[in-house]
Parts: sequence; structure tokens; C-alpha cells
Amino acid sequence: MPQLDAAAAARVPDTRAGRLKMLAVLLVCAAPVVASYFTYYVVRPEGRRNYGELMDPQRPLPALAAVAPDGRHVELAALKGQWLLVSVAGGACDGVCQQHLYFQRQLRESLGREKDRLDRVWLVSDEAAIPDALEAALQDATVLRVAGLEQWLQAAPGQVLADHLYVVDPLGNWMMRFPARMDAAGAAKAKRDLERLMRASSSWDRAGR
Repeated sequence: MPQLDAAAAARVPDTRAGRLKMLAVLLVCAAPVVASYFTYYVVRPEGRRNYGELMDPQRPLPALAAVAPDGRHVELAALKGQWLLVSVAGGACDGVCQQHLYFQRQLRESLGREKDRLDRVWLVSDEAAIPDALEAALQDATVLRVAGLEQWLQAAPGQVLADHLYVVDPLGNWMMRFPARMDAAGAAKAKRDLERLMRASSSWDRAGR
């Protein structure tokens, strides 16, 4: 039978030990994230109900190319690092789209000192021009024109992507979908969901990418 020489034999335990150390470091880094999600998903007071639908499994940001209003080409994955409240609509932005843009702005402001941990994102799904009248509503929002969103986001049965608002975590995972065509009462419930998410992730998430 072939025999390992002494040098090769010595390298085997070193490699194994290195892998174990790397695994331990990864577990330590992931622990706060896992704990916050465990708190939100599992350890809930009796009777709590989410307004938004939790996604299972969560879907990571895809490698889709996007174009900013100034013509810059960016990767959709560059949005990682912040909580995102996402709307999807054609550039013409109908009444539902405008309502969603309004709720996005109001929901973010309602978070008070935590608002800098949440970015408003409008993903424009076609080539239609964006009306100049929306300029004020889009202040401080991220607007990207991108195709192929069906690879990532999914509407509820009988709905289309533009009917919902979506929540993406700082790791880039789409993790929640709010019910279609949100109204003022629904927005109040969505606010409670966002506040819970901010609390549950406060130990590991900070504002800014």
C-alpha cells in the first residue's frame, strides 16, 4: 500500500484545523443575523400577526443589470447593505404606483431615528419616460430601470408585481411581501411590521452601506 511521507502526514491535521477555525469564524459572524431572524420568525408573543407575507425560502438579489436615471449602469446586487422598501411599476406610474411611492415615503419617515436604515427603491420595469411631476416624490429615493424582475420577485396569485410593496433585508434577501394595493389601514399595519424588523435586527444592522 502507498504510504504518506512525513511532510504530507503533517499537513493533513493542519488543513483540517484551518477549516474548523474558518467555520468557527463564519458561525460567530452569522450568529447575530440568525438570532434576529429567530426572534422575528419564531419567538413571537402569542397572537402576533404579520401584515406582510414572509417569504420561504427567501430570495437573494439576482445579478441583474440596471440603469439609473442619469444613465449609469449598475448591478442590482449593489443595493445590498440596507433594508429596502421596494415598489415595481412602469415608468408612466399609474395611480397605484403613485400611491405606493407615497406610502414608501411615509413609512420610512414614520420610523423616526431608524429611518436611515431603510431605503426607498422604485424599480422601473419598462422603457416609459418618468413624468417630471414625480420629481418631488422621488427625492432621496433610489430609482433603477431593470428588466427580468420575475426572476426574483413574485406577486401573489391573481396579482402582478406592481400591486405590492416588497421588503429586502440588508443581506440582499427578499423576505416579505405586503398585500396588494395597500390602503391607509394597511400602511399602518405595514409600519408595525417594519418597526419589528428594525428592532429584531438592531444588534447587527447599522445605517449605510
